Amino acid sequence: MRELSVGEAAKRSGLAVSALHFYERKGLIRSLRTTGNQRRYASDVLRRLAVIRVAQRVGVPLEAVRRAFSSLPDERTPTREEWAGMSAAWREELEQRIALLVNLKDRLTDCIGCGCLSLTACALANPGDALAVEGGGPRRWEPG
Repeated sequence: MRELSVGEAAKRSGLAVSALHFYERKGLIRSLRTTGNQRRYASDVLRRLAVIRVAQRVGVPLEAVRRAFSSLPDERTPTREEWAGMSAAWREELEQRIALLVNLKDRLTDCIGCGCLSLTACALANPGDALAVEGGGPRRWEPG
């Protein structure tokens, strides 16, 4: 398998060299070291970097990416089936995220539209902190 220098990997992935170093520190990618202590990446790191970029774009936390990558082999390029298994682990989380975003989109206009002038009509009103017994966070914005 062809090895890429950190500069080549950065250029091919469209990421900054510092981003590759950051992802490596977070355990998302691995490099090998030459006898001169220079980083070298296997070319399959480009697939992982592409997944990281897309995952970040849709709001998947880096920790979730790291957990998903832990199911993939480090010593070779993952198979299509292995990639499919990894992505299946995100399906439920993405469905929940989509539901939350749709809920936010649907209710945000009403909230901004009222200008918070009428707490009796506001979807976020919480007289007497009654929602505190249900736990922390924006209770009425999260789907039940």
